[in-house]
Amino acid sequence: MWIFAFSPRLHAETVSLSEEQAIQLFYQRNLNLLAARYNLESAQAQEIIAAAIPNPNISVQVWELSKNPNTNAPSAGCPIGTQTNPQNCGPGMWATLSQLIEMAGKRGLRMQSSAIAAQAAESDFRDAIRIFTNVVRDAYFGLLQAQKVRWLAQEMVNHYVEILASNRLRLQSGDISESDLLRVESESLRASSDLDNAQAAVEQAQGTLAVILNWPDKSMQFVAEDRFPQLKDIGQDLSRDAMINKALSLRPDLEGDKRRADQAEKDLELARRLKIPDITLDAGYALDPGNTNLNTGFVGISLPLPLFYQYQGEVSKAAVNLNQTRLAAEQTELGVRNDVVNAYANWVSTNAVVKRFEAELLNHATQTRDRMELAYRHGAATVLDFIDAQRTYKSVMLDYYTAAINRVNAYYELAKSLGVEPKADLMAQTDEPQKIRSDRLRTISTVDQAPAPAE
Repeated sequence: MWIFAFSPRLHAETVSLSEEQAIQLFYQRNLNLLAARYNLESAQAQEIIAAAIPNPNISVQVWELSKNPNTNAPSAGCPIGTQTNPQNCGPGMWATLSQLIEMAGKRGLRMQSSAIAAQAAESDFRDAIRIFTNVVRDAYFGLLQAQKVRWLAQEMVNHYVEILASNRLRLQSGDISESDLLRVESESLRASSDLDNAQAAVEQAQGTLAVILNWPDKSMQFVAEDRFPQLKDIGQDLSRDAMINKALSLRPDLEGDKRRADQAEKDLELARRLKIPDITLDAGYALDPGNTNLNTGFVGISLPLPLFYQYQGEVSKAAVNLNQTRLAAEQTELGVRNDVVNAYANWVSTNAVVKRFEAELLNHATQTRDRMELAYRHGAATVLDFIDAQRTYKSVMLDYYTAAINRVNAYYELAKSLGVEPKADLMAQTDEPQKIRSDRLRTISTVDQAPAPAE
């Protein structure tokens, strides 16, 4: 029976954390993601602004406010007065209503431009989800790898504790020499040092994950679930060209750049129409008792004349912006193609390595270690052969854990390059950005308030 000699630090209370829980914590607490969501809300607010119709203006003027306004004025609105009995007609009033009328469909173009901008902001939000989700996964599976290494180091320590107890009895009976016992003790001390280093690596990985999650409660007690994720079909069996076409149709960053190019086209057309002046319609009514015409209505129209400036600067600026956005979309498309090619090559390589480990190397290393240990216990193998078998087993297991984590990361990197989210439940959350809470932003200035709990 093995004797487990755990480090005191391992006795601390732990909090099991699944991959999905880590990502959900990130959705709730990450400030960069919340900022991306607020950019989306800002773009949606801009749609309302663009659709707004100019408010009318109303003005009222009163004149003839002197002490004796329109005294004895020869008008129909004034009573006839005399020098000894003057008559005051009273002040006049003028009320005007003005309404700006936008011409040449400028308001419609602004509405179309802002609607496209909102679509681009939504694509940017989905792209932020795509990128940051994999950042969380990298940190999460980095923690899992550190835990696997610590588990292996603990296994080696426990194994050497048992072997040392057996070898001390064998030394007393004369089956082994003292030098052989010292060699095994030296390996045991090295295994203990490896365990200390592995524990430090786990704590560093916990800290890295905590920073990404915005340091929720009990961050340094998080323990990743001891299992690798199920690798679902994301199109990894498609041909390379089919993968590229799939990515070109799904990647939100490319979609966002294309939307911005469409918006730039609308902005250019809007700039060209600025030289068509808007008109202002005026209508009003005047009350003037001191005038021949006492009460009268009027209408008017006013517009600026583009004689000296025809908005050439705005048109040139919009044309440059259109060229820049089109160029950015082309560059993003090239980047998408390159991402897919690199991610697919990495996936094929890491998947083959893991399959080779699971088919041959793991069983071979385990059987070799067990057989060599049995032979050493019966005096049929030297202590050097025993130590070499232990080191080989440890090396193979470390390489396997690294390869397994690399395959998981390669799988999710391929999914990211394709614009696919393998977790359907997470995809459902990100389809409606408003579901992602912003509690952390609303309470960030409250020192004593606890962080928002995970849902």
